[in-house]
Amino acid sequence: MSFSLEIQLTDPRWRKVRGLSARVTDAVTRALKAGKAPRNASLTILLTGDRQMKALNHDFRGTSKATNVLSFPAAPAAADDYLGDVVLAYGVMGKEARAGDKRLVDHTAHLVIHGVLHLLGFDHVTQRKANLMEALETKILAQLGIADPYAEEGA
Repeated sequence: MSFSLEIQLTDPRWRKVRGLSARVTDAVTRALKAGKAPRNASLTILLTGDRQMKALNHDFRGTSKATNVLSFPAAPAAADDYLGDVVLAYGVMGKEARAGDKRLVDHTAHLVIHGVLHLLGFDHVTQRKANLMEALETKILAQLGIADPYAEEGA
């Protein structure tokens, strides 16, 4: 599989996350393969802060708060198999990672996978679709050595 990935950082706090670039690239690679992406796909991962995420969430979803991840699929007629953009917010992601006792780099990998699967047309609008998407995420995360984020604690 051949793909083009651009990682953009607009919040410098992301730079202190060890192994981030390699982990994001690996997560994207595996999600594209598992999600059966078109050959020669391309996408952008934007690592930003909560302020920019809040503005994007407001502008595109009408919700005036920061969220962890947003996916912006490219228009169907986009050239060169451009899939779209995945945006992640440092502050929200950090809080979630701490609350879940997870490494930020691992939580980021999970939400990169989640976002890329959205770009490939997966969603969690119905329970059936959510189960399918979560199972695929869990499979990819296992390949990365990351625990199932959907497993109930103590189960």
